[in-house]
Amino acid sequence: MAIACRKGFLSLWRNARCIISARTLVIDGRCVTERSQVSGRRYSSRSLTVENMNACVRDMEYAVRGTVPLEAMKIKGELEKGSGKYPFSRILSANIGDSHAMGQQPLTFTRQLVAACVDPSLIEKGAYPSDVLTRARTILNDVGGGSLGSYTDSRGITIIRKQVEEFISKRDGITANVDDIYLINGATDGIRSTIMLCLMEEQKAGVMIPIPQYPLYTATLTELNAHPIKYYLDEDDAWSIKVEELQRALDESKSHCQPRLMAVINPGNPTGQYLPEENIREIIQFCHKNKLLLLADEVYQENLWVEKVKFSSFRKTLLGMGSEYKDVQLVSFNSTSKGYFGECGIRGGYMEMIGFSPELMEHIYKLHSTRLCANAVGQVVTGVMVRPPQPGDPSYDLFEEERQQILSSLKLRAQMVHTKFNKIPGVFCNEVQGAMYAFPRIDIPEEALEDAKKEDPNMTLDTYYCLEFLRQQGVCVVPGSGFGQKSGTWHFRTTVLPSVSDLADLLDRFETFHVNFLKKYSRL
Repeated sequence: MAIACRKGFLSLWRNARCIISARTLVIDGRCVTERSQVSGRRYSSRSLTVENMNACVRDMEYAVRGTVPLEAMKIKGELEKGSGKYPFSRILSANIGDSHAMGQQPLTFTRQLVAACVDPSLIEKGAYPSDVLTRARTILNDVGGGSLGSYTDSRGITIIRKQVEEFISKRDGITANVDDIYLINGATDGIRSTIMLCLMEEQKAGVMIPIPQYPLYTATLTELNAHPIKYYLDEDDAWSIKVEELQRALDESKSHCQPRLMAVINPGNPTGQYLPEENIREIIQFCHKNKLLLLADEVYQENLWVEKVKFSSFRKTLLGMGSEYKDVQLVSFNSTSKGYFGECGIRGGYMEMIGFSPELMEHIYKLHSTRLCANAVGQVVTGVMVRPPQPGDPSYDLFEEERQQILSSLKLRAQMVHTKFNKIPGVFCNEVQGAMYAFPRIDIPEEALEDAKKEDPNMTLDTYYCLEFLRQQGVCVVPGSGFGQKSGTWHFRTTVLPSVSDLADLLDRFETFHVNFLKKYSRL
């Protein structure tokens, strides 16, 4: 028994040797080198140094907070101190999908409910509308000691999990099971824990990820010492997923890893595409054929900008495909950070698991129990996401007004970036069908590479381009190389989250910069 436990522990340690539970601000290769040199000189006698730290964490990269955003923070600090060396007075940030940081206001009902749950004296004072107070009482009756400060069930507050169950059932027209649902600290937390389940002792686990991709995936795979299997989206066909490309990527990976999972982001980040149901069906068939667990990252399901298109989940398609596909395992994710909530810092969301045996679910429960529970405030906000105020409730009219205003404004901004980019020479952008981002393809003259290498021998052409855009126009976007792109193409990702006026300003600044950049390097 002791030997078996020791073997199990060693196995867990081998798989988890690259796991450190921390948020990592990725510093680009240049800064890591500088820190390593400093470490060698000043800290060589200490137990933990850059040289002997967990190599997987050291090798992680997260472009959304990488080279260009770090430079933007530096310039912002200079501007705040009154520097006059830049031709602008403020930074326009479009590098990260943080709605509230870009000026979106919190939903009134959400904040009132959180306040009442955190400070129950507001309930006794009748400080808010009756539906807020009633829901707050119901939630507090379902947590230990009637306090949101107590640990919840490791799966989440029961009444909120039941609300998620009702939401999924209504959305898909197929009954869900509350026992398949976990409340999580944002989708990132659930994605990471699911990948952990698939790590192997004898061989690296392979995870199929889209390229371009949200850098969370490559960062997490590096951290967990798993192997990314990169499949390319078809930019010339609205960033669609082609089965032939999936098969190519899978076949080429088998000498490097054991393929275990496939991740799909729908609607897409950074590409903004929405997958039609037929494409979803093809992906499910591919996963069934190759025995891959399917991760459906559906955090942008409320962010659809195409007329008369309604979100259709992977779950709905899978469960409608018949008993032949009953063995397909699917984990779906949703988050309070996106949609029209934008509550990124509160860290709320849920995941639903389909096709998992009762025995496996016991181990999943054990894994989540070691983390005790998702944060309780995030759980409360998840409850509002899946069960907002209903018609007839005192808070309904205001909630619906705020919701419609946010979504209609986001739709307008998605249309603005697509239209503007395609009017600029040397720029092409697919329609932003969903999510909160555009990923335009840009013509960057190779002649600029010489200047990029003068700044840093390892600098990519698109990083130099984005740094120059920042330094000349005060706009922070993320180079496409941080998300992955086909060789010979260059892109950057911008969010559509700045206000309408700021976004219009950003797009004008971009046109000025891009035209001048092409002129400088003799393309115009």
